[in-house]
Amino acid sequence: MNLSNIVRRALFAGLGAQERVREFIDELVKRGELSKSQGAKIVKDWAEKADKRKEKFSRGLSEIVAKALEKMNLPTKNDIQELHKKVDTLSKRLEGEKKN
Repeated sequence: MNLSNIVRRALFAGLGAQERVREFIDELVKRGELSKSQGAKIVKDWAEKADKRKEKFSRGLSEIVAKALEKMNLPTKNDIQELHKKVDTLSKRLEGEKKN
């Protein structure tokens, strides 16, 4: 199982849990155990907490990926852009020398 599958499963699990919470709260409202406003507040609070957990998970995952890439000693986008600039500069110099 690769990393994208793990992330996809975690996101789908979160979406499924959110739907189950809403269904549960709706059922409590129907039975009169909660008012609509209480139910809406609970769902809103839960959704906000879920969003915070998702953001924290995303940041953590980004840090893990960044550390793994750093350990792999792969060139960054900036490294590659700098190399392109140097190659362009050298190519222009060579073109100028060929004309002379």
